[in-house]
Amino acid sequence: MSDNAPALADRTLVVSGASRGIGLAIALGAARHGANVVLLAKTAEPHPKLKGTVFTAAEEIEAAGGKAAAVVGDVRKEEDVARAVEIAVERFGGVDICVNNASAIATEPTDRLPAKKFDLMADINIRGTFLLTKACLPHLRESANPHVLTIAPPINLNPYWLGVHPEYTLSKYGMSLLSLGWAEEFKDAGIAFNCLWPQTYIATAAVENLADGDELASRSRSPEIMADAAIAIVSRPAREITAQCLIDADVLTAAGVTDLSRYGGGADPILDLFLD
Repeated sequence: MSDNAPALADRTLVVSGASRGIGLAIALGAARHGANVVLLAKTAEPHPKLKGTVFTAAEEIEAAGGKAAAVVGDVRKEEDVARAVEIAVERFGGVDICVNNASAIATEPTDRLPAKKFDLMADINIRGTFLLTKACLPHLRESANPHVLTIAPPINLNPYWLGVHPEYTLSKYGMSLLSLGWAEEFKDAGIAFNCLWPQTYIATAAVENLADGDELASRSRSPEIMADAAIAIVSRPAREITAQCLIDADVLTAAGVTDLSRYGGGADPILDLFLD
């Protein structure tokens, strides 16, 4: 690879929940830096309130000059995850980067939270992260610079975050703990495991569709800030950055980006969950 090659040239990324929002932004950012991208998402058909499918996401990546494979599948299902990884290997020769982005959220008080929502968060957030990472591991071992990046928060034991929505907190901290545990388990293999979390709300459909979505979106940064931070992390040598729970703004500041206004959010963006 020449010194002038894109940062992720010829590397292959598998990302879950990639049909829209942060997952799509990371996929697009990686493609613009030369990566091949395998998108795993359930959205074969448009949602009435959420634009985009896994197929339109792949079209966006290819329109940006990248190479993409769209895989319709459920991150909770072992066979779907295995199929996505198999396609990455067959079409692009391996897996270099695994991005655990798929996530579910429900913040009702415990006595009003349906059991099926509890199960959904546990299955997508924790089980899905486990399944995709496990499926990628044999191929990450063969990569020259293997990274696993999980969209999960720092583990903040402030009683407020433990008590405000314990079930959602459990599921997200579960993702973080898996990442930190894997960093230790696979440190000799040279695979980087890190978490990335936004400093502020991100202007995704999930925010925009809330009751006060317009106001919240105006004080949220664009998903591109997460994409740029993710690219900065996975472009580094794996043995130089692992076992960390990183914040997007901090990653970019460390990389020399001093003006975050281009990502929007106004003068007083909303601080994200789990951050004091």
